[in-house]
Amino acid sequence: MKVLTIGQLAKKAQVNIETIRYYERRGLIPEPPRRDSGYRQYSAEHVAYIQFIQRAKTLGFSLKEISELLSLRVNPRTTCGDVKQRAEAKIADMEEKIQILESFKAALQRLVTACRGRGPTSECPILEAMNSQD
Repeated sequence: MKVLTIGQLAKKAQVNIETIRYYERRGLIPEPPRRDSGYRQYSAEHVAYIQFIQRAKTLGFSLKEISELLSLRVNPRTTCGDVKQRAEAKIADMEEKIQILESFKAALQRLVTACRGRGPTSECPILEAMNSQD
């Protein structure tokens, strides 16, 4: 097994060195053994952990949720159903956020339609709506 420095790990995993240190502090990746000099010694396992984290982030999982997924991954009593349940909960959360964003978009679209795009800003319906307490 090849030992990697933090710089080599960052390059292989395509992340910043500070990202690795942050993941270590958060307990997302296992703390690596250290040389007598104090330098960390990373392995291919660390690359895999970071790649897992990055893929999960692209699917919309927060670092807290990723931490939970990683815990499920190493727990021998966890089933695929447990992981599926987390993914379904994430989908439901996303759907709720999409509905909220659609609502915001519709409201803003109404304001844009009401705005002629001419005249002083004191008569701008977009700014008036944002200033309104209704």
